[in-house]
Amino acid sequence: MIYVGTSGYSFPDWKGSFYPEEISAQERLSFYAERFRTVELNFTYYALPKESTIARMTEVTPDDFKFFVKANKATTHQREREAAEPFLKALQPCREAGKLAGILAQFPNSFKNRQPPRQYLSALREDFDGYPLVVEFRDESWNREPVFDFLKRLGFGFCCVDEPNLKGLMPPVAQRTSSIGYVRFHSRDASKWYGGDASERYNYLYSDEELKEWVPKIREMDDDSEVEDIFVFFNNCHSGHAAVNAVQFEEMLREMGFL
Repeated sequence: MIYVGTSGYSFPDWKGSFYPEEISAQERLSFYAERFRTVELNFTYYALPKESTIARMTEVTPDDFKFFVKANKATTHQREREAAEPFLKALQPCREAGKLAGILAQFPNSFKNRQPPRQYLSALREDFDGYPLVVEFRDESWNREPVFDFLKRLGFGFCCVDEPNLKGLMPPVAQRTSSIGYVRFHSRDASKWYGGDASERYNYLYSDEELKEWVPKIREMDDDSEVEDIFVFFNNCHSGHAAVNAVQFEEMLREMGFL
């Protein structure tokens, strides 16, 4: 199964381009779920989610809707293993409802392919035991076959990324290391990636031609008998670009017979 969605959904500047002008913040998720079958929750990175919040989000979405939840920064950036337990506890309503597809652990550029980070990843397997976990690297040192083999042994998925062609960043490789295929579209604007307003980093609208480059890569993952589900998320959330591109890409896949 291929799922296409966006990285987050509750953005005021999506009014007019995706949401109706009169929509309230409380109505956004149910409206979003009428158009997409999955969402990647990013607010969980900034603060540990409340169980009551996750329960409400679970209740207002269809039975077949899937959530991927971004791990809290205490886990990925501060490397505090004790943050895993309260984080997972908060996700229980979603998990019990069968809507929790997995957890995304996005690590910073400073997290490089060295022994201590590899040891930390091994420790996370214990901390997130029983939960599907996908790892996103920002540093190119992880783009190695031994790394992919390492992730397979841990049972971790690999997050494929589309981001600027800058030295040190991960290239747009299509890899899978678990039963989950995972792709995140960020931006290709190298001029905004470092420095300045962080929100501008993802102010980018993909063209049809740029999106089409990923169709054969998705086909390759979909043809892999070991891949059960593929998740494609657009993180270029500025001004509703993510929703626009997600709709475009979903239509491309449907035209190709993938959906």
